[in-house]
Amino acid sequence: MKQTICDKISKLRELMRREGLGAFIFPSTDPHNSEYVAEYWKGREWITGFNGSAGTAVVTMNAAALWTDSRYFIAATEQLQGTEFVLMKERIAGTPTIPQWIGEQLASVNSNQSTEVGIDGSVVTEAAVEQLIADLRKEGGLTLRTNLDPLQTIWTDRHPLPTAAIEIQPMQYAGKSAGDKIAEIRAALRKEHADGMLVAALDDIAWTLNLRGSDVHCTPVFVSYLLIDSEKVTLFVDRRKLPPAVLDYLRDEGVSVADYDKVGQGLKDYFEYNILISPDEVNHTLYNKVEREIVRRPSPIPYLKTIKNEAEIEGFRRSMIRDGVAMVKFLRWLKPAVEVGGQTEMSVAEHLAALRAEQPLFRGISFDTIAGYEEHGAIVHYEATETTDAPLKAEGLLLLDSGAHYQDGTTDITRTIALGSVTEEQKHVYTLVLKGHIQLAMLCFPDGASGTQLDALARKDMWAEGMNFLHGTGHGVGSYLCVHEGPQQIRMEYRPAKFHAGMTVTNEPGIYLEGRFGVRIENLMIAMPYKTTAFGDFLQFETLTLCPIDTAPIDVEMLTEDEIQWLDNYHNMVFHRLSPHIDGDDLAWLREATKPLERKNV
Repeated sequence: MKQTICDKISKLRELMRREGLGAFIFPSTDPHNSEYVAEYWKGREWITGFNGSAGTAVVTMNAAALWTDSRYFIAATEQLQGTEFVLMKERIAGTPTIPQWIGEQLASVNSNQSTEVGIDGSVVTEAAVEQLIADLRKEGGLTLRTNLDPLQTIWTDRHPLPTAAIEIQPMQYAGKSAGDKIAEIRAALRKEHADGMLVAALDDIAWTLNLRGSDVHCTPVFVSYLLIDSEKVTLFVDRRKLPPAVLDYLRDEGVSVADYDKVGQGLKDYFEYNILISPDEVNHTLYNKVEREIVRRPSPIPYLKTIKNEAEIEGFRRSMIRDGVAMVKFLRWLKPAVEVGGQTEMSVAEHLAALRAEQPLFRGISFDTIAGYEEHGAIVHYEATETTDAPLKAEGLLLLDSGAHYQDGTTDITRTIALGSVTEEQKHVYTLVLKGHIQLAMLCFPDGASGTQLDALARKDMWAEGMNFLHGTGHGVGSYLCVHEGPQQIRMEYRPAKFHAGMTVTNEPGIYLEGRFGVRIENLMIAMPYKTTAFGDFLQFETLTLCPIDTAPIDVEMLTEDEIQWLDNYHNMVFHRLSPHIDGDDLAWLREATKPLERKNV
């Protein structure tokens, strides 16, 4: 690995020297600004060896660095060891920005060093390029080149573009036809005085057309573009991916088909007066092929997509029952299996995946399972490998973050489980996290509040003790779509997106003590109407996830009576919704796991 990364950097620098570049930037995105990308576009992972979903790598003729966020600090430190890449911790005081670092590096070498920086404009948004150009200009007049993809030359065994077949998402799960969705999109475009739009986000395309794919690991989307104007809709996609039934379906929905690589020509042929292009979504290369007046506005589709209709809401509720059954079977099996011995982080993750696969409508896991035992639990996005796979003992804490796609809903759940005796510190931290989870779950709030306004409820008790976590507290979840869906989020950093009834969001506070252990407790919730008063409409959260929360590590004296009552009510709901679907030892385990919490000092 070490020599391989070194060789890759050497080949890159040879190309940079020929092209007259002083630095080259590798983002983690694809031409669709996706969070998770097809293998073909994993260039940042290929050049660095770091496999986290977020990060940006930069290589100059004399140095190399990787920027990533707090979820990956520990993992990146390990994976970059022995390579030339230096870890840059985003949002940590003293960490330079990418343009600052490039400016410093290029200024530190001889005056013959090129001041031109390269980036592949097809895998970075127009807005990002515009900001990068401005920032580089401030660093000694650096310039940006966007028409070069060095990976086409130096990545000799690059994966091909995916060609898996596309499938139709039935109306019974989608709840609204593609034609009705397109009509809603056109109505939203008229409000923006736009005649049409280019849709680049893969999940937006899948949602609009009621289609699903398998081009991206753990994400049921397909590589494509969608061009909507006032009269027609064109899907730009590899035609090999379209079975006859899908072609017939698209024809019936009034959607024509063109080759994926013809989207640029499609923009040139676009006949309307103007077109809505979101500079935060559409890549720089395509943006600059538009010859009509551009309406620079956010796409209306994310808000339409994130407010779930009745069929989607009921689908979530049904899928949570199946997922809960799999989780109960797993949790009932876990501790006895660990006591017998031979279980590891990877083996328990595989067992849980197998139990989920037994459930009707299962379509795959929604992300790679995080099974972190003790100190590995402190690595926020830890993924066990053959070399790190820790054996489990009948003591301490196992943090298990997992999820599944069912055709009627997507799940995302974290449980931190006491495998045996735990320390008083672990109990204290576990209970702090539980308190934050419950406080957010109990919240009632005005319609239109932003997630940043809600975030403090999950943190106030840990803040009182000088503790915190740096990842978001909650993200939206798609309806058999991306496990991370926006625009709504709950996090410390300001996010203006407003909450409305029908929006899903996770509730996942955590505390991580590096080298020791981590705790996270996560349920999926949906915002629902609460009441209407003279002050307006108010919302409350309905918890969708159905799985017991481990009570063994709880310090009951730290909980308020309201918090205890919430937990008892939640467990009562879990038992009554899951018990009709299980029996025998699983039912006995569930009854014990959901019994009311024993009060102390009462």
